[in-house]
Amino acid sequence: MTNFDAMAYLRSEHAEHAAVVNALLAKVAEPFSQMVRACTDSLAKGGKILFFGNGGSAGDAQHLAAELVVKYSKDRKPLGAVALTTDTSVITATVNDFGPEHVFVRQLQAIGRKGDVAFGISTSGNSLNVIKALEAAKELGMVATGLAGGSGGKMIGLADPLLVVPSTNSARIQEMHIFLGQVLCGALERNLGLV
Repeated sequence: MTNFDAMAYLRSEHAEHAAVVNALLAKVAEPFSQMVRACTDSLAKGGKILFFGNGGSAGDAQHLAAELVVKYSKDRKPLGAVALTTDTSVITATVNDFGPEHVFVRQLQAIGRKGDVAFGISTSGNSLNVIKALEAAKELGMVATGLAGGSGGKMIGLADPLLVVPSTNSARIQEMHIFLGQVLCGALERNLGLV
């Protein structure tokens, strides 16, 4: 066992978290407003939001889809949202038959429709299966949007609007992704007049 100072570590992580929070608003304000409009337009017309990502981002995809289908702040009608990260049979069959880069593409081709929102989540902005899915979404006439971090990676110019967290630390990026996703859910309920 070492002489690890847990409190010093907590203070350091808190300070870094606070610095990212403070830098976030200026970086994402305009694209966030665009994202709310795009998602509201789709949902109001009977469309759906299709969330996807890998690892922790897959967890975020499931979390956000649940907030929209079930409820975020108050009981209201369910909103159309699906996490493309939950069907292990589809995922493993796609990986086996077509390769991991097609895991979300196949699902978008199956259930995505023109006017739906394809919502990719990637800490680096470079996850190949997320990039391929956003490309497929555009070909299908869907709105390609999402969350990234750092420089935004290959999602820049592909996902529009794109919210890029101003950090290169994966933990800080993921913290801000779930924050932004939660705020998006609340904004959608309000913009659709459901709460």
